[in-house]
Amino acid sequence: MTVLTRWEPIREFASLQERMNRLFNSNLNDNFGQVTAQESLAAGSFIPPVDVYEDEQGISLKVEVPGIEEKDIDIRLENNLLSVRGERKLESETKEENYHRIERSYGSFTRTFTLPNTVNTEDVKASYAKGVLNIHLGKRAEAKPKQIKVNVMPEKAVPEIAAK
Repeated sequence: MTVLTRWEPIREFASLQERMNRLFNSNLNDNFGQVTAQESLAAGSFIPPVDVYEDEQGISLKVEVPGIEEKDIDIRLENNLLSVRGERKLESETKEENYHRIERSYGSFTRTFTLPNTVNTEDVKASYAKGVLNIHLGKRAEAKPKQIKVNVMPEKAVPEIAAK
């Protein structure tokens, strides 16, 4: 039995534009969290998206890695570089099915992030739930903001500065 699928050229062009944007951005931007050209070549076609945000307590990363088991994820912290590696494998159990289209990306990936000096490398926590890897990097105590209380003195107690 033959299945006809409607061709939508606009969707194909949008997908191509998105891939081209990723390619150019990865070659032009080597900033914190950006996929570098070397990573994109090493990663194959699967590059998980990452959200990076910072608050007073530390830096958090959320890496979307659905379909990857926890044991297949490797997280390393070395010389202020955080590396997340893994692999999404194509299931070979479905031999009797005839695939017409495979849109999900498979393969190994590596994402590397340069960390600021404010990160406490001893305070790193990682958790994995529902296909999202959460990594929290605590800040050093001296890097956390401190609130300074201002003492208000009564007007009479304020020493006057003599005019020259």
